[in-house]
Amino acid sequence: MAAMPALVTPPLALYVHFPWCVRKCPYCDFNSYTLQGELPREAYLARLERDLAAQAGAVRGREIVSVFLGGGTPSLFPPAAIDRLLAAARAHLVFAPDAEVTLEANPGTIERGRFAEYRAAGVTRVSLGAQTFDAATLAVLGRIHSPEETRRAAEELHAAGLANFNLDLMYALPGQDPAGALRDVAEALALAPAHLSHYQLTLEPGTVFAARPPPLPDDDAAAAMLGACAARLEAAGFGQYEVSAWARPGAQCRHNLNYWTFGDYLGAGAGAHGKLTQATAIVRTTHLREPRRYLAAQAPESRPVPESERAFEFMLNALRLTAGFEARLFTERTGLAWESIRAPLAAAEARGLLVGTPSGCRPSSLGLQFLNDLLLEFLPEMPEKSYVSALSTPTRSGGAGHAAGRYSQALNGSSKNERITRETG
Repeated sequence: MAAMPALVTPPLALYVHFPWCVRKCPYCDFNSYTLQGELPREAYLARLERDLAAQAGAVRGREIVSVFLGGGTPSLFPPAAIDRLLAAARAHLVFAPDAEVTLEANPGTIERGRFAEYRAAGVTRVSLGAQTFDAATLAVLGRIHSPEETRRAAEELHAAGLANFNLDLMYALPGQDPAGALRDVAEALALAPAHLSHYQLTLEPGTVFAARPPPLPDDDAAAAMLGACAARLEAAGFGQYEVSAWARPGAQCRHNLNYWTFGDYLGAGAGAHGKLTQATAIVRTTHLREPRRYLAAQAPESRPVPESERAFEFMLNALRLTAGFEARLFTERTGLAWESIRAPLAAAEARGLLVGTPSGCRPSSLGLQFLNDLLLEFLPEMPEKSYVSALSTPTRSGGAGHAAGRYSQALNGSSKNERITRETG
């Protein structure tokens, strides 16, 4: 029997989760909680510092290439708190000289002048949750900000020298038509972002919207919106590099690209997940989700990823990339031979969902549209319940990627990039 290929240590990132929001949005199924009373700022920062110190030994000598401060709403924490956190991270970890540091921000929680202070604290990139520029729809979505606050926040970002920012934008919203979706894209482009996360609103189990669904456009209308918006973004010079992510040249989210290429990451904070490649194993870590339990806990739980699940986990991430990936990357980051997935690759290609390239493969336009169907080709024979539930929503267009991304979020602990489908990007 041939020896298994050796695992190659991939780049390393850091994700830090801030679980509180001013108000929980009715569509959101992320690990976030409506803030009740005073923010436990000091206790949470101290716990994060202990968390970082405890995990540093496992990655000694490795550089952090990117940091993502996600939530929840990290911008509830003032610049001084973010400065303290990043200083602690640098004290325990080695940062690459050009490390990308992204902060998620809600336009409704940003005071004038704060972005300049966040930049001084070490933030190099911001992900702004715009969602839509229609005031009535923002109210339906439970957002606390107005379109004008998004515009003002973008102006502040440019003034602070943080022009490398992302806007989260949703489509297929309650009562929306293609013209309305295009207006949102035009409004977003007018703010000159470097990156745009464009994802479909879907009804996620356990949310208010799942229990009391609003009237949403049907699949054909959603597909028409996606097509029209994609054409508008391409005309504006944005390239789609991931199923829900568009960027100007050179402005792709480095943190999310590390996720999509099955890189490693430390996770700190309530509910945060991590992934570390060791000499012969890939290990995932998970922190307790509920903030009070996290504050009282010690080390995260950990489990090795069985070889039988590695191909699916890799594909769940890498097949979101429009350019696909090289066979070499699959082998280096899973420790599996390329030949081990010949059968599902051939089956997906025969169905028109996958396209072979000289050095690997990429999803076809049909595969991106029906990403869940493509991923099912790689599902383990004995899937865990989480696998099945993650792929149980047969939606078209961006929705397919969105549903699969929810499982990726559970694996990656990423933020609205992104949080995999919403900016982890």
